[in-house]
Amino acid sequence: MSVFSIHSATFPSSHAAPSLAAQAGEVIHDHAEIVRRLAALGVRFERWQAAAPLPANADAQTVLAAYREPLAALKAEYGFQSVDVIRVQAGHPDQETLRQKFLAEHTHNDFEVRFFVEGRGLFYLHVGETVFALLCEQGDLVSVPANTSHWFDMGETPDFTCIRLFTREDGWAAEFSGDPLPASFPSLEGYAAAVSALRR
Repeated sequence: MSVFSIHSATFPSSHAAPSLAAQAGEVIHDHAEIVRRLAALGVRFERWQAAAPLPANADAQTVLAAYREPLAALKAEYGFQSVDVIRVQAGHPDQETLRQKFLAEHTHNDFEVRFFVEGRGLFYLHVGETVFALLCEQGDLVSVPANTSHWFDMGETPDFTCIRLFTREDGWAAEFSGDPLPASFPSLEGYAAAVSALRR
């Protein structure tokens, strides 16, 4: 289940579940409320369903065909120039390099759009003195506005497939801030464990 939480950037949490409870201003599970809160930040958040069941490890062409209609609508709305499918699973030869790159706080001069075909991932958005955490699951689409500071954790044992859309033909390009803040917030695994503990 998708989760959205709000944190102070000046009071970063540790990796322990109790500190997440103490430090998070709110932890939200309701999809409609997550959509509403993110819309106030200029973030688009939707849930999509495949037109047909997808086999495990479906190739890129099959994945894109399963979501042809919503992808076509987004491309028409925003003028996307390129679309690709990225799959990262435990044992991927570049998993640690990719993870560290995405974990560094960065911005794009384009908005970043990700749709989770399989698996999950954790986005952190840094806006002023607030950090917003968004745990995305299979079926979630998120669009981070241009020039919004953020980072992403695929986890220590990644297992996800995402569709990415770009208005730039050269695809993913980032400007890194060098801010050490991301290291103060929980990893994907730590966050998921903390959220699970809070629901008990």
